[in-house]
Amino acid sequence: MLPSTLFSLPADTEVIAPGEVLRRRNEVLTTVLHLENGRVLRGVLDDGFLRHQLGAVEGPFWLDAASALMGLPLPVDMVADTRVHVRRIPIEEFRRSLAAMPAGARGLLLDMAQGYRQQSELAVSRLAQDAESRCAQWLLNHAQPDHSGAMQVTLHQRKRLIAAQLGIAPETFSRVLRHLRELGLIHGTGNVLALPQPRALQSMAGC
Repeated sequence: MLPSTLFSLPADTEVIAPGEVLRRRNEVLTTVLHLENGRVLRGVLDDGFLRHQLGAVEGPFWLDAASALMGLPLPVDMVADTRVHVRRIPIEEFRRSLAAMPAGARGLLLDMAQGYRQQSELAVSRLAQDAESRCAQWLLNHAQPDHSGAMQVTLHQRKRLIAAQLGIAPETFSRVLRHLRELGLIHGTGNVLALPQPRALQSMAGC
């Protein structure tokens, strides 16, 4: 449990409307948010929408204390699900208050924060893997042999429409294709994509 002195620290109180983004993934913290009341969704934003939800929390709750404790950027995006009240505490004040805690209690908090972050990072990693798996499966399903017998895919639709079929944002689809190129699993930058390693794509797709 965080020390009660944190609640007496100077803080700005804000009211945030449903749908507003409170925190963005990989954001470097300058303040720490305490959710006084309301409900906040945690997940990964795609094209401005929280398409991948990892959970929800209700106040009172420290939204980003684990990252603040460890001095690390946020692993997830946070969006208000209802009208929420938050207290925004300067991170320097937050850390000074924690430094006054007994060493044993501070060490316990850090261990808990590390475990919490590892769970969040693993969940985000699995989401990325899921998107890659769906893209790999789509490529295999639409592959045809060329004149030499090598497999290739012709993109007859816009990437935005293909992404919608896969249930992911267009930006995510483009990011996955870029990653597949870096891995050498696809070649080409136009509408025709060569698949030099279909077996590797099958493994990624879980076939």
